Amino acid sequence: MEIQVNQIDLNGLTFQYREIGESSSPPLVALHALGKNSESWDQVAAVLGENYRVLALDQRGHGGSARTSTYTFELMCEDLLHFANALSLERFTLLGHSMGGTVSYLFAEKFPSRIEKLIVEDTPPPFPDKQIEIPSKPSDHLPFDWLVVPSILKQLNEPNPEWWARLADINQPTLIIGGGSSHIPQNKLHEVSKLIPNCELVTIDDAGHFVHDDNNPVYLAKVKTFLNV
Repeated sequence: MEIQVNQIDLNGLTFQYREIGESSSPPLVALHALGKNSESWDQVAAVLGENYRVLALDQRGHGGSARTSTYTFELMCEDLLHFANALSLERFTLLGHSMGGTVSYLFAEKFPSRIEKLIVEDTPPPFPDKQIEIPSKPSDHLPFDWLVVPSILKQLNEPNPEWWARLADINQPTLIIGGGSSHIPQNKLHEVSKLIPNCELVTIDDAGHFVHDDNNPVYLAKVKTFLNV
């Protein structure tokens, strides 16, 4: 199967996304991590595309999507809503990693009826912890808008407590996949899994934060079992 690269206008902004699978298959939307883009899902999409119409979105400020003056998890959540509406996705499976995972939690909390199943890779919603120092902009060319970094880190440092309070509103089957050697506190993933009513937590020990890159075969096996494919 060939991956198609498409562009779409959403709320006056141009977004790019990658698509693989039959248009008649059930839809699965994938959201990437900070500083990455939709290409980071290619290996996963190639396999899941056998059973799903996989739509991997370049989130604002990344890949081929618009660079804007403001970046927040809430705006990315709105972008996802516009994307789903533009493609007439009434219900879909949502897969998110890191930054994309936080967007996925927020979307599932706000629009639970739109979600078929939810998969989040190695991230809890942001929580109050030690302050993350905002780095200075590197001199090298970046494949994404640097402004995303201070914007998102500010929200990690000052998280909205509602993001945790509303986890119980996620009423669809949920899978959280943790990386056993990740820098993400795995106990926080455990806490999330207890707050979401129908949630399974799987830890892949020999993987870090980029679980789907570090141990792709085991990652895909866990995801396919959860999706019953």
